[in-house]
Amino acid sequence: MIHKHVRSLTTTLTTACLVLSSLGDAWAAKAPNPAEGYNTTTPIKHVVVIFQENVSFDHYFGTYPYANNPASEPAFHADPKTPRVNNLLSSGLLTENPNSVQPFRLDRVQAVTCDQNHNYGPEQKSFNLGAMDKFPEFVGQGTSVAFPCADFGKGNGIVMGYYDGNTVTALWNYAQHFAMSDDSFGTQFGPSTPGALNMISGNTAGAVLSSGNPGGNIAGGASSGAIIGDPRPAGDDCNPAGKTYVSFPSGTTNVGDLLNTANFTWGWFQGGFRATSVSGGVATCAAASVGLAGSIGDYIPHHEPFQYYPETANLHHLPPSSPAAIGTSDQAKHQYDLQDFFTALADGQLPAVSFLKAAFDGHPGYSDPLDEQEFLVDTINKIQFSPFWRDTAVIIAYDDSDGWYDHVMDPIINQSQVTDDFLTGVGLCGGNDRTTWTIKSRTNPLSSALSKITGAWEGLATVPPMRKREHWTACLTSPVERGLLSFCSIQ
Repeated sequence: MIHKHVRSLTTTLTTACLVLSSLGDAWAAKAPNPAEGYNTTTPIKHVVVIFQENVSFDHYFGTYPYANNPASEPAFHADPKTPRVNNLLSSGLLTENPNSVQPFRLDRVQAVTCDQNHNYGPEQKSFNLGAMDKFPEFVGQGTSVAFPCADFGKGNGIVMGYYDGNTVTALWNYAQHFAMSDDSFGTQFGPSTPGALNMISGNTAGAVLSSGNPGGNIAGGASSGAIIGDPRPAGDDCNPAGKTYVSFPSGTTNVGDLLNTANFTWGWFQGGFRATSVSGGVATCAAASVGLAGSIGDYIPHHEPFQYYPETANLHHLPPSSPAAIGTSDQAKHQYDLQDFFTALADGQLPAVSFLKAAFDGHPGYSDPLDEQEFLVDTINKIQFSPFWRDTAVIIAYDDSDGWYDHVMDPIINQSQVTDDFLTGVGLCGGNDRTTWTIKSRTNPLSSALSKITGAWEGLATVPPMRKREHWTACLTSPVERGLLSFCSIQ
């Protein structure tokens, strides 16, 4: 399936604007979309954030724009005018690397790999005071008896692997047609939850332990404070048992609160969010998908950041009251199943702001770049062939690096000092490594998903921590992983 999408990708990107007029009649009878009437600071009326998982910039773009092009795989040939990017190839680190294992190409048939260690402390240790030379020792994760996985004989050295345009073909093709930035960073070391929270609020501080072990989940092992691990959102019916559960106090602001105050349409759309059954008012989320890595449960609670905040949490996974209510304030509280996004798009009711979270989100272990790209291309094609493409920005963002090697050390803006920190010494920390972002629109590249959203509409307030931070914040309150894979249309 991915082969078909990739081969037709260039044609789709370059001809989308030509076919919109012929599709106009099919959309003419749709009800008016309120988002089209909001006053905006740019021509953009809709922002779609596709929030992916666990990729560093060099892991996907280490040799861009040059691919190996073996005969058995989809070929990639870049435009000769492709700008130079800051990656392993241009920095000379493919063969003269300070790590104990040299970077190596992962083939297309090696799409499914071990998940790497992307915990808060080990990631900092892998940076080794900025030398960027201890990745196999501290975050490399090969196969083991307890956790068997595909490391292709590299053991912990698998962390030095990278893909090229023969595997991440769709993303490399997008980079050819849209603007890509190689100088954007996350805001905090650590796994998925801090990255997701930072994207919607610019802050992870103030979380309160409900139950479980705070060690490795809240800074310093305290009962309240900044989230540094993957505690689950307290009260979510679909939480796994035996974990640590936290929430934020009522009144803690995220971008959803700002959109609600402005009465703008928006939603978080996640695979598997819809309850498969309800008993005694308690939902069960048992939807599953089958990919190259096998069968996986679709819904992962700690990947759903709005569930941590009382004002935006839909803890019982209630559906929207009707398809027409998608994007508006009702019992769903703007938290939806992924299918609801496509329903709204087909009905001509694309919200002003949409966050998409797929089951196949690229996270090593249960997902992979091929399944990930099939979702990305299918979703972006649907948006491109809708009348909203002309005024929509699509951002592909990644929550963290998974620990995958990236050679760039971020600037240290604000430091944190807790016992979990190791970047510049025991109890000392600065930033994080690059991840990959993507932006597709008809305007200029964006500095961040949150600042794009808060700056796009007139009268929309700014989440307080973002007023001074934007890219950079303290280790404990925002990520710093390089890789804004930013795409803006050149049509």
